[in-house]
Amino acid sequence: GVQLLANFKYVNMKIAALLSLAATASAFAPATKPARATVAVQESKADLEVLAKKLNPIVGFYDPLNLAEAEFWGSSNEATIGFLRHAEIKHGRVAMFAFVGYIVHANGIKFPWAMQMDGTGFPSDTNPPALWDDVSESAKWQIFGLIGFLEFWSELSTPNHKHYMSGGKPGDYPDFVSGPDGIPHPIPFNLFDPFKFSKNKSAEAKEAGLIKEINNGRLAQIGILGFLSEQKMEGSVPLLKGIVAHYDGEPMAPFTENILGLPFGMH
Repeated sequence: GVQLLANFKYVNMKIAALLSLAATASAFAPATKPARATVAVQESKADLEVLAKKLNPIVGFYDPLNLAEAEFWGSSNEATIGFLRHAEIKHGRVAMFAFVGYIVHANGIKFPWAMQMDGTGFPSDTNPPALWDDVSESAKWQIFGLIGFLEFWSELSTPNHKHYMSGGKPGDYPDFVSGPDGIPHPIPFNLFDPFKFSKNKSAEAKEAGLIKEINNGRLAQIGILGFLSEQKMEGSVPLLKGIVAHYDGEPMAPFTENILGLPFGMH
């Protein structure tokens, strides 16, 4: 309930760095029919070159690893481009959520009510990674459970929503469908555009919004990694020296104990 939704910011802050090279606001919506028509999208390297100029006219297209011509897992080049485009958009969204969450918690902003059913309140520390460490293990599993569901739902490929590697639109998230063919209970909001702000926007406005989102996502990935780097290695980000607190923990470990290593005597 409140414990899950309020602490969802914490896990995104911790996993954004892990996901930045490789899922963001929590909401749901009822739908018995698809809200958006499916349009086949097959992007090529030429399309990426055009997009790159719109994203950054100065740098333009920059692909030192030649990923734009790759064919991952034996799939086509178009499918691989769909995967890479979707990965960047998704992880940019996670990073933006993490960046904002970091700033909120670093300034001591928290809910005034209890965080858990036993009356435990929200941590008062203003060191975001340390705040995550103070969250109970059960709450963390609850958060990861929600993330797992959102990831599962995002990978669905149906007649009304094509997978991003099969002609679907990169960055698009399927509606939450309730009923016999979907979730067995009504859901008030969709994850994508829950308040229908972009529903009636023109294609040009949506394209411009996506350009801004990708650029903001790229900047947020740099920003959240900058915060965490300076916290672990003081002076590594000179502009943040003395601004963010030192952190002695492990920002890449979601749990205080090494749960995968326990059977092997690792803690």
